[in-house]
Amino acid sequence: MDAGRPEPNDLSDRTRATAKAFLRGKHTGPAGYLAFAGPAVVASIAYIDPGNFATNIQAGAKYGYSLLWVVLLANLIAMQFQSLSAKLGIVTGRNLAETCRERFPQPLVMLMWVVGEVAAMATDLAEFLGGAIGLALLFNMPLLAGMLVTAVVTYGILMIESRGFRPLELIIGSLVAVIALCYLIEMFIAPVDWELAARHLVTPQLADEGAVLLAVGIIGATVMPHAVYLHSGLTQARIPTRNEKEVAEVVRISNQEVLLALAVAGLVNMAMVMMASSAFHAGHSDVAEIGTAYRTLTPLLGAAAAGIFLLSLIASGISSSVVGTMAGQMIMQGFVGFRIPIWVRRLVTMVPAFVVVAIGINTTQALVVSQVVLSIALPLPMITLVIFTSRRDIMGAFANNPLTNVLAVVGATVVLLLNVVLISQTFGVHVPGF
Repeated sequence: MDAGRPEPNDLSDRTRATAKAFLRGKHTGPAGYLAFAGPAVVASIAYIDPGNFATNIQAGAKYGYSLLWVVLLANLIAMQFQSLSAKLGIVTGRNLAETCRERFPQPLVMLMWVVGEVAAMATDLAEFLGGAIGLALLFNMPLLAGMLVTAVVTYGILMIESRGFRPLELIIGSLVAVIALCYLIEMFIAPVDWELAARHLVTPQLADEGAVLLAVGIIGATVMPHAVYLHSGLTQARIPTRNEKEVAEVVRISNQEVLLALAVAGLVNMAMVMMASSAFHAGHSDVAEIGTAYRTLTPLLGAAAAGIFLLSLIASGISSSVVGTMAGQMIMQGFVGFRIPIWVRRLVTMVPAFVVVAIGINTTQALVVSQVVLSIALPLPMITLVIFTSRRDIMGAFANNPLTNVLAVVGATVVLLLNVVLISQTFGVHVPGF
């Protein structure tokens, strides 16, 4: 610490000081690396939210292990775009929404803001309902009561953000660890055929039209618009850098964190599919809803397995709802330059979920509709992220190299085409070949 400067007085300050010391060669070892960990862990929760639970359960129950390769492909694409988002924030000191506001015409910026806000609300619908469903099933309470508990808990966690970035990162990281641990335990309880699972992980196979549609759903709704916006904001001013060498080091460590955090998220998704396959595929292949999965798990694998499943769902719903609210705030601040009180945003984003339950709309159908909304919203942030990170006038020496650009364009094209298929099928429009 330089003479005359006060000692860091909170966890976030100490984290930042450790990271700066690491960049300047004054701090080595695991603790130095851990100071950089956090943004990718927070963003990774978007890939193990309650929407993933429903999709993965249906995939495993109906098609066994055969769609595991789709989960792997979706995860690889997610890694690519989250690393680009993180790089944009680190290199430019601007998040994706702010960069759009600076570079695009005002009418387009306003359109992107509205679409981004709708996407944040659609995201929160799925995540908020998921946590509430888990609480309602685990504690045998009405769904509305589960929603109220979820609302209080998520608001309480969001209040911790006022203490700096590090406490919230640690809470979200702990919830991710709970989800991962739950599915690690499930792997010991469920009779998984590991050889068959390994084979299907690297062997593309689509059994019928239903498998094609489910594969489209897994990939097309995996990369979340709010996660693409959020990651750049989490990295933009987290660790101040003095020169290009330090920027390069932060980008390198960020890429490693993205790889590790999303690898964990991908393994959790694969574990969901494998658990559903081993438990349901042989005699209960019609299981497609979270509530049905829980009630079916109890007689098949025991109350412990069913309870662990719900615990992971609750952790997923609460953490992803917190992250979704954070993303909504960042989208508004970036596009239009102001923020609203966190309790107002929390209230506004909860309203659709309460309306859905209050008027008796099927919650599973509501989750499906929310995924369609996300699919519609996704093209704008994906395309703009590829454009911005490939431009030297924005990224300087850190602009995408030709190979990265090709992979990004291919990844974006795959996701966007599959989103078109997903949206078309949802509205009853047949797409040739699907």
